[in-house]
Amino acid sequence: MRDIALFSGSAHPELAAEIAAHLGAPLHPVLVQRFANDCLEVQLQANCRERDVFLIQPLVRPVQENLVELLLMIDAARGASASRITVVMPHYAYARSDKKDAPRISIGGRLVADLMVAAGADRVLTMTLHSPQVHGFFSVPVDHLHALRELAGHFRQHDLSNTTVVSPDLGNAKEAAKFARLLGVPVAAGAKQRFADDRVTITSVIGEIEGRDVIVLDDEIAKGSTVIELLARLRERGARSVRVACTHGLFAGGALKRIGDAPEVLEIVCTNTVPIPDGERTDKLTVLSVAPALAEAMRRIHNGESVSALFDAP
Repeated sequence: MRDIALFSGSAHPELAAEIAAHLGAPLHPVLVQRFANDCLEVQLQANCRERDVFLIQPLVRPVQENLVELLLMIDAARGASASRITVVMPHYAYARSDKKDAPRISIGGRLVADLMVAAGADRVLTMTLHSPQVHGFFSVPVDHLHALRELAGHFRQHDLSNTTVVSPDLGNAKEAAKFARLLGVPVAAGAKQRFADDRVTITSVIGEIEGRDVIVLDDEIAKGSTVIELLARLRERGARSVRVACTHGLFAGGALKRIGDAPEVLEIVCTNTVPIPDGERTDKLTVLSVAPALAEAMRRIHNGESVSALFDAP
């Protein structure tokens, strides 16, 4: 890993440090300054010339600040004659803005992808995009990992003989089915209709639920409105217990507490793609690390090896 240069923005330095430790490579410092007019300036404080540069920055709150910081980091690496610039973006917040579902609406997922490429990104490494088509918004290669392996490894510690995996909606049913196959259990799905960012209705759950231990699988949990609505339907259908799992635990507006307060919820499991402040964590929360998977993907990218072998690993 001699010719690699790792840098982290301000979004998630703990994850970046863990990735660097797995790679056995130093994490170089980044100087971020704010001028009197509120503009940011970024300086990469290590040599980038003809090196394979990896910039680690998930788009998490405050999303706009972290996005601009990332764009400036990319521009700084390009201006410093990096041989290749790979954006390591474990969470892509704008992936939710992936379609025109109202008149005169912006498609932020595509626009932000264009901004990164215009800034100088040569490659993107990300995890669990909100929908598959977001991959196609980028005009540079994208390595799209998922966290199903890490989540499945955790749940295999439990007795799964009476378990059903439930997707909150049909859009996530394919990933839920893949997850259920990894665990060797049946799958079910909710019929969801979204009316607003925080208002959804789940009219029914298709599949066997009564008397079952349920694992709810979603790609991300923000305000938790979908999960809360699904818990009500699972309660009506006679689910015995519920464990909630997702890749991106955003848990905005007290969602973690609201979900955890449901007596049937035994555990909430997410990964560390998004930083969760210690003060917001609860006893029911389990956070799994995706640093080993991201580090291995970065090692393979650097060495010119196949990354796709990681996608469907059991």
